[in-house]
Amino acid sequence: MQLITLATKSMFNRKASVLLTLFTIAISVMLLLTIERVRQEAKSSFSNTVSGTDLIVGARSGDIQLLLSSVFRIGHANNSVSWDSYQDIKSQRGVSWAIPISLGDSHKGHAVLGTDSTYFEHFRYGKKQNLAFAAGRAFVNAQEVVLGSEVASKMHYQLGQQIVISHGMGNTSFHHHDDNPMAIVGILAPTGTPVDKTVHVPLAAIEAMHSQPKSAPRMIGKPKQSTDHNDAHEHNHSHDHGHANEHKHNDSHDHGHANEHKHSDSHDHDHADEHDHGHDKPDTVAVAVPAPAHLHGDLIGEPKQITAFLMGLDSPLYTLQTRRNINNYKAEPLLAIMPGVTLRELWRMLGLVEKILLLFSGVVVLISLLGMLTTLLATLNQRRRELAILRSVGARPRHIFTLMSSEAILITAAGCALGIALFYALIALAQGTLQSQFGISLSISLLSHYELMLIGVIMAAGTLMGILPATRAYFYSLSDGMSIKL
Repeated sequence: MQLITLATKSMFNRKASVLLTLFTIAISVMLLLTIERVRQEAKSSFSNTVSGTDLIVGARSGDIQLLLSSVFRIGHANNSVSWDSYQDIKSQRGVSWAIPISLGDSHKGHAVLGTDSTYFEHFRYGKKQNLAFAAGRAFVNAQEVVLGSEVASKMHYQLGQQIVISHGMGNTSFHHHDDNPMAIVGILAPTGTPVDKTVHVPLAAIEAMHSQPKSAPRMIGKPKQSTDHNDAHEHNHSHDHGHANEHKHNDSHDHGHANEHKHSDSHDHDHADEHDHGHDKPDTVAVAVPAPAHLHGDLIGEPKQITAFLMGLDSPLYTLQTRRNINNYKAEPLLAIMPGVTLRELWRMLGLVEKILLLFSGVVVLISLLGMLTTLLATLNQRRRELAILRSVGARPRHIFTLMSSEAILITAAGCALGIALFYALIALAQGTLQSQFGISLSISLLSHYELMLIGVIMAAGTLMGILPATRAYFYSLSDGMSIKL
């Protein structure tokens, strides 16, 4: 204890160099623990990009290709899934919910995802967190769009603005759906996942934009009972009297009230109540207020195919059986993957990045310990007089050795303690930004066994670094206190 007290007082006497060494070790420990914690949490967050989803189903391709295209919006699926197959699988025993996904369009470089209301109800990320709205609400008709947080902030969009979807992926598109502008009704809160970079539209909007020619009138709104004469119906104004009871209609617009359009042989046009020929009314009406639940079916339309769909099952016991049934589906070749398993496989492919992070943190710690060794060796010559006085008052060589070793251990221990404190302070300051910007959820928790083991390795390395100057001091000669015995 006397030697430890003496070592402490000796360090206070050299506080400038000691503090510099201590802060160097503290910063290296903070970086090591931060890199390790971020690495572990990034791995966990990467695996939780989509959570609560038991299966992802798409056309038969590769597991990772399906995962990247449907979850991370990277690449594209070579084939699609027919709507009939989706409906059939969705109705099978054990399936709790299913989220259809249609990809292939974009808006100024951001992926456009066609889906329905189940997306906002059942999609989970992180630790089974629900999607939340920073502003607005979910779409309730085919003329509305919901933006991810990054899309809204990057493009400076606000609620009520109209945007135009483009066909194809990427920043440049030569086919814009200018005839079908869509109103922004919702902006999602940041998630740190690909959801933030996605434009969400109803499936019915995707179908309408792709099925109608560019010159066709906009038909994705909720039609009125009375429609424009020129846009809604193509009447033959020559009124061939050889076919007095015939009334030409556009085949793509069936009103189901044919009896209201029966004309007499004289073609009396005073029947304005049955059929309005005016031009002062719009052909569509967008629903601007939250619609009742029974209108949510209008978000789907009648698509022929989708890119993929996410599935949630009533019990994990159904997972393997349902996956096997889908992979052996006879109607068309399909592939069902378990996202957690595929994400871990993808992370193993990125193992080189993990090794580089570990190497970087190890080098930082090594540099800090070498700095401590350099400081102790540099100050050893300045302390030769002090050591000679200690020897003159009866200190033995082993006492000198223990004194020097204790100083190295105390500096390393203090540096580790300060580094741990800085580590927790850094997590408290950065956890919100990491969650919103990168999707990495850092929790303030006790050090794991692996992190404690790293601290133990640093302490051992610091002790070894202190042995070299302690050994040199051990061999100082008592005769002159200046030379070193050979």
